[in-house]
Amino acid sequence: MNNNKNSTLLHRFLHWELSTPDSIYLTQPLPDGSVQDYSWREVGDQARRMAAHLQSLGLPAKSSIGIYGKNTAHWIIADLAIWMAGHVSVPLYTTANSDTVRYVLEHAEIRLLFVGRLEGDAAGWSAIRDSIPTGLPLIDLPMSSGGQGEAWQPIIARTAPLQAVVEPEPEELATIIYTSGSTGDPKGVMHSFGAMYAAPAVTGCIYDNGQGPCNSDRLLSYLPLAHTAERAVVEAVSLYSGCRVFFNLGLETFSDDLRRARPTIFLSVPRLWSKFYQGINERIDPAKQAAVFADPVEGKLMKAQILSALGLDQVHTGLSGSAPLPVKVMDWYRALGLELLEGYGMSENFGTSHFSLPGQVRIGYVGAAIPGVECRIGDDNEILVKSPAQMLGYYKRPELTAESYTADGLFRTGDRGELDEQGRLRITGRVKELFKTAKGKYVAPVPIEAKLGNHPRVEASCVTGVGLVQPVALINVSPETRAALATADGRDKVATELEVFLGEVNAQFESHEQLGCLVVVAEPWTVANSLLTPTLKIRRNLIEERYQGQIEGWGGSGGKVVFE
Repeated sequence: MNNNKNSTLLHRFLHWELSTPDSIYLTQPLPDGSVQDYSWREVGDQARRMAAHLQSLGLPAKSSIGIYGKNTAHWIIADLAIWMAGHVSVPLYTTANSDTVRYVLEHAEIRLLFVGRLEGDAAGWSAIRDSIPTGLPLIDLPMSSGGQGEAWQPIIARTAPLQAVVEPEPEELATIIYTSGSTGDPKGVMHSFGAMYAAPAVTGCIYDNGQGPCNSDRLLSYLPLAHTAERAVVEAVSLYSGCRVFFNLGLETFSDDLRRARPTIFLSVPRLWSKFYQGINERIDPAKQAAVFADPVEGKLMKAQILSALGLDQVHTGLSGSAPLPVKVMDWYRALGLELLEGYGMSENFGTSHFSLPGQVRIGYVGAAIPGVECRIGDDNEILVKSPAQMLGYYKRPELTAESYTADGLFRTGDRGELDEQGRLRITGRVKELFKTAKGKYVAPVPIEAKLGNHPRVEASCVTGVGLVQPVALINVSPETRAALATADGRDKVATELEVFLGEVNAQFESHEQLGCLVVVAEPWTVANSLLTPTLKIRRNLIEERYQGQIEGWGGSGGKVVFE
């Protein structure tokens, strides 16, 4: 198989467009409750027409073209059009604030911006409108709130399809993915067409007990396509294997969209896996579940009914990432017959690093290196990785790119970890996030935060305490918990629950790592107030800066649970 025909995702698309033109590729729910299907032929027709339009604009070859919108069928069609026209796609998070949008547009030298559905639609556009450079050409994707630029439909209606699409070489730049910026300005991660192809090519061992994805698989797209994980598992896997992608319209339709898709591969984050678990427990008492599960016949029936009610009854591969899964949640899904697989990857290697495999899951570990990935533990226990899907480098930052690699070409992840006898990896923290307490002992916050995430009331946590006798944990609680805090009885109940939980967590750590107290912060941490990244990771430096004047007082208060 030669490169030009087989080793880029665009070539894979051309293959499916030619070989299975009438098969459905994308399924988009619409606000009026109807559903629009797009075959490979129809996707190709629209992408080719838009590509022809892009070429008519006379932009320099390999121009950066942005995609700013929620996941829709036309997000992927726009991405294909950008590649067909010989340009580079640059996704932007719809949850990014105006400063981040401005930075990415300027840094990436965006020449044109596709605008799709936004957070709050018209309100979402108003929030970032002033960040858009004057004169930047805009094209509204279908389902956009409208009015930002020229509409997609009239353009493709008047434009003939591009017949001779630009066929890229594997080493050429395909996309620039900006990191979520948890430690400063976002970094532009440059990925080649070859890297984006390599990711699904080498990760087949994860799917369907090692059989790999195929064209009969179904995916639901709802995590941001601007993020590496969704881009790798949904866009790249679907283009590589020819499988079908369903989209989610919004939070209020999520259950219906999930049941419509009946995905066979489902990627989610621990928070949603946990919400599914909690939702079923509210409907069926856990004690009753355990009793019924013990009966071989009735148990099998109830497990099937639960998975069907969730829309997960067809899932052969359930994936989780971004944070550790609570053990009890993982055990519950395993009891239902769905073994969730946790993984580890970065924007810099297109999510292609480590993943657990069926039957080889070890709690607390993210699996062994995917075939073709080299991993070793370096100085300060830093995880060093070389991946077939490794980035070309950081856009406009050659010095940082050079600093990020060892002499023999392994990427310095900045994460600390350890390997077991089977090569499975456990993440133990960030190299630069260790802090020293008043006792002169170092504390790694990430493993403690992972344990705190096991409580359903805790949305996010930040363990800190430089110079304190004992570290403390600032915790951002769930909306339901905030509502409970409005009454004295509710506050007492929450305090009691969290104090018991604190004792359970502390019992798992050395004395110098044990938390002096849990601090329930008053203001929720959100993307809007910059305390969370667009991928909902904590911005540790900004959180510590926000509360630095109070942390010492909280730590010395003597209370086990403190309310800000």
